[in-house]
Amino acid sequence: MNYTTLKKTDLKVSEIGLGTNAVGGHNLFQNLNEADGIDLVRAALNNGVNFIDTADIYGLGRSEELVGEVLKEFKREDFVVATKGAQNFTNLDDVKTDNRPEYLRDAVEKSLKRLQLDYVDLYYLHFPDNETPFAESIGELARLKEEGKIRAIGISNVSLDQLKEANAHGDISVLQSPYNMLDRSAEADLLPYCVGNNISFIPYGPLAFGLLGGGFTKDSKLDSQDWRNSVPLFEGEQFQRTLEIVEKLKEVAIQKETSLPNLALAWLLAQEGVDAVIPGGKKKERILENIQASDIILSKEDLNRIHDILNKN
Repeated sequence: MNYTTLKKTDLKVSEIGLGTNAVGGHNLFQNLNEADGIDLVRAALNNGVNFIDTADIYGLGRSEELVGEVLKEFKREDFVVATKGAQNFTNLDDVKTDNRPEYLRDAVEKSLKRLQLDYVDLYYLHFPDNETPFAESIGELARLKEEGKIRAIGISNVSLDQLKEANAHGDISVLQSPYNMLDRSAEADLLPYCVGNNISFIPYGPLAFGLLGGGFTKDSKLDSQDWRNSVPLFEGEQFQRTLEIVEKLKEVAIQKETSLPNLALAWLLAQEGVDAVIPGGKKKERILENIQASDIILSKEDLNRIHDILNKN
């Protein structure tokens, strides 16, 4: 496993992290097995992955609780944990985005309790509420950082203008945003801004929410309750075109003697500005495979071939 240090921090993280929205994320996925989720997190930490990513909205706190149960088995210096807040689920019948300072402070305290920690290494403003000025929300996170409750500030799901506003005083260390072989929109402005302003870019959905796992066929259908039904890549003709791209990428993976998911992760790590990736999963076998991506070296020829496949479709 290769390791890197997140920008503006002393947080040394594994290039391959672990996303845990399917660990207790019962509001996102159907029929999750919590024992499998616990085994997944434990297997990651036992095999060189030290960067664990969760959020309070995953399972309305349940993901943090399960992750926390595993983290207490390890020394504090052996892991870097990131969580996120901004979804006010105090009233379960009316979950809404909330960036108010008083809410964020309360959310951080609740996350710490669920994770059974004294501090969180990286705390993200998960979504902007488009009402609270970033000077107030990021300002409150900066105060929490000064108090030692969080060690670094991140932000997610923002436009370039919002990122610039949030980073007005250089407080943002990490941006988490969609980016993968099938969705390269971040290359237009977000990724270049991060490179130019010393911000680590960490893609979410690095495997295109399963499409780059290689298991979908033209007849595949998501469960009606699956949140991915709202992702354009899974819709109609675009889904069919995406599967054609995936088949060509599989050929590259075979030639590199690796899997499609690992090719997709290695490709992201080869992009300037991307410091780590956080693939998710439901069972430990997935992370045991993904960690091998850290050792894949893509040549200029490999990258050019992948570029041609992605650009011709």
